[in-house]
Amino acid sequence: MIDERTLQAALADHLPRQRWFAGDQDSAGAHSVVSMTVLKSGWPALVHVVVEAAGRRWQLAIGLRAIDAHDSFLDGKGDAVLGLVETTQGPAMAYDAVIDSELAPLLLAQAMPGAAVDRSRPMGADQSNTSVVFDERLILKLFRKLEDGPNPDVETTRGLLGVGFDHVAPLLAEWRDGAVHLAVVNEFLVGAVDGFQLALTSLRDLYDARVKPNEAGGDFGPEARRLGGVTARMHLAMSTAFATTPADPSAWADDMLEHLARVPSDRLDVSAVCAVYDRLRAVHPGLAIRVHGDYHLGQVVRTDAGWYVLDFEGEPARPLAERTRPSSPLRDVAGMLRSLHYASEVAIRDFGYADDPEAHELASDWERRNALSFLKGYNETEGIAVLLPPVETDHATTLLAFLLDKAVYEVGYEASHRPDWVGIPQSAVRRILEEAALT
Repeated sequence: MIDERTLQAALADHLPRQRWFAGDQDSAGAHSVVSMTVLKSGWPALVHVVVEAAGRRWQLAIGLRAIDAHDSFLDGKGDAVLGLVETTQGPAMAYDAVIDSELAPLLLAQAMPGAAVDRSRPMGADQSNTSVVFDERLILKLFRKLEDGPNPDVETTRGLLGVGFDHVAPLLAEWRDGAVHLAVVNEFLVGAVDGFQLALTSLRDLYDARVKPNEAGGDFGPEARRLGGVTARMHLAMSTAFATTPADPSAWADDMLEHLARVPSDRLDVSAVCAVYDRLRAVHPGLAIRVHGDYHLGQVVRTDAGWYVLDFEGEPARPLAERTRPSSPLRDVAGMLRSLHYASEVAIRDFGYADDPEAHELASDWERRNALSFLKGYNETEGIAVLLPPVETDHATTLLAFLLDKAVYEVGYEASHRPDWVGIPQSAVRRILEEAALT
């Protein structure tokens, strides 16, 4: 339906502007259209497009409207607009269909035929995918990067629900192309607030009150402890749903070294980092299980019913095989501990306390209190010890290595996407290396 030449020109400019696209301007310009399927003809039209770029496949749902339609919903949506393209129906304005309340329900219908909805709204928080909420009761997640085989988010959620872990959003429907997941529909968790926003609220209250973290009205400690318990129960459910395997700490260290090689070496003390990873090879590691893989405060939400865990795809910059490979539960624990540090640092920046020494001291106290609370909730969960390194020193070495690996990953990410923030993980790397030198 769309003239491929004009579509390719539009995509070369559109793809690099999308948060979910992992390529650059050159790779976007070198893309190729793999498939183009018309889901609705006539105005407004809907076309499903798969392109190959930066060595991966990406999917787009493209809406088309006649150029004289003057549709106000496109105002202020520059990043969602592809621009003018030629079609068999004449010139058209092309855009991301998720922002069109008339076309978005047609995407839902691909997964849930016959679903009747009145309202839709795209969510703005996704980074690697795009989510649309319908009638505040359904949420469709459109996977932008297409994986060969089942998407780990769908596969893991289904597995956890199957063993009775009810701290994930119920899975209602899937849109697939053979074995490849294109989208998934979950129940929308009404009133949910993500953990990062709750942490920032707690920190704002702390900075205003200037008291010890446990004395502030917005003390996050009890919630951190409850979240630790939910995390441990998630890991126990993972071990049941996907079984356990003998752990291979040398393979974990190899993965860490491989990722270290992808981070600018001038930003790290590479030899010191490698020394910490090498210590991991000698530990008695406990068991390996399927893990979340990208566990942080933005991947959990609090509702009136408690904490829920979201998004089991793992870190998007890591290869799929690495993201789904069994690992230590401490990898997720390290991710959440790193997130607590990020929250304290982001709050200082966002709330204007960068030059306030007392605020920095309060931030460190807040991080320490909530890290200990999270770990207490996690470690006191019945049965979790069987998955973890049985010797205290091995437990500490393993957790330290995963903390360092996560901080190194963050250095690479921030250097590429938010250079002004790279100091946050760099300070963590220095702190972890100092701690390692004392053990």
